[in-house]
Amino acid sequence: MRYLFDTNAVLSLHSRFEQTTKDAWDLIDYYYFSRPYISTVSIMEIIHLHKRDKIRTNWKKTEDIIPDLVLQFEILLVKKEHLQTYAKLICPLGHNDPSDHLIIAQAITERITLISSDSKFEHYVSQKLDFIYCD
Repeated sequence: MRYLFDTNAVLSLHSRFEQTTKDAWDLIDYYYFSRPYISTVSIMEIIHLHKRDKIRTNWKKTEDIIPDLVLQFEILLVKKEHLQTYAKLICPLGHNDPSDHLIIAQAITERITLISSDSKFEHYVSQKLDFIYCD
């Protein structure tokens, strides 16, 4: 089984800094031992947040992020097909994050389960998103 972790889920999994329920961590641990993926979009976001000291992690230098994530995840590159799905995606009012939209488009296109702590992703299930909410 393949699972795509969004940016928040990756940061929670990596640092375990955020407060999460035991059930949520059991779920993440289960999926971690399957085939976990990370989008290049999430890697870009994590690098951006780290450079601006917006996240607290164990990474001392920004350049440590990529080798560490490559050990934990398979990287899902953005493809033309993902952009085509992104262009057709109907986004609900109040969800204006283009990075989220592209990650959602990747999951829909690849038919891969998306794991996120963002409840707004639930709105995309009607557009064929296979979604697991993990708080």
